[in-house]
Amino acid sequence: MSEECDHAVHRADSARLSLRGDCESCFGLCCVVAAFSASTDFAIDKDAGKACPHLQSDFRCAIHTHLREQGFPGCAAYDCLGAGQKISQLTFGGEDWRRAPGRAPQMFELFLVMRQLHELLWYLAEALTLQPARQLRGALGLAFEETERLAENSPESLGELDVATHRREVSALLLRVSELVRAKSRHRKDCTGLTSAVPTSATVSFSPHPS
Repeated sequence: MSEECDHAVHRADSARLSLRGDCESCFGLCCVVAAFSASTDFAIDKDAGKACPHLQSDFRCAIHTHLREQGFPGCAAYDCLGAGQKISQLTFGGEDWRRAPGRAPQMFELFLVMRQLHELLWYLAEALTLQPARQLRGALGLAFEETERLAENSPESLGELDVATHRREVSALLLRVSELVRAKSRHRKDCTGLTSAVPTSATVSFSPHPS
């Protein structure tokens, strides 16, 4: 592995620690931006852009420790992958949507953009650790750094970002990774005749929406 690739792998490993939701540093964005309907995942209907009735004035959930019991397993399972705190503390510099209601629509819209970028960062970081994809580590490292750069842009630049095009470009690279992983998996199965011989780390799926 080249020194550049080795650096990219270590950087991605470190970055993954921040690709988790930190509710203490967020202004309850997922509790406002998302829309959901009463179902097995959510106990009530809620429109997009409307605060959940359980969101308190300090942006904390009143039933956080009892989400599943209260009929909100969908909330318990959700992870913004760090997009919430990034928008709250970096993009908008700690300015919350309640004190600055005029910025709320932009903040809510950019949260969805940031969530997509962080999702891509999560997949790229995972791909960089996969041995079957080592020949693509240079390209993966560049894609990771570019996505990370985009995620640190100003609100104006994020608003102008064609995130769908960037996602397609990165997804094409991740598809190549998936093909290499699957090829390695098939090779091991052919050699041993046992599916159990394939390590679970080699069967990662690059689906568009991680759980």
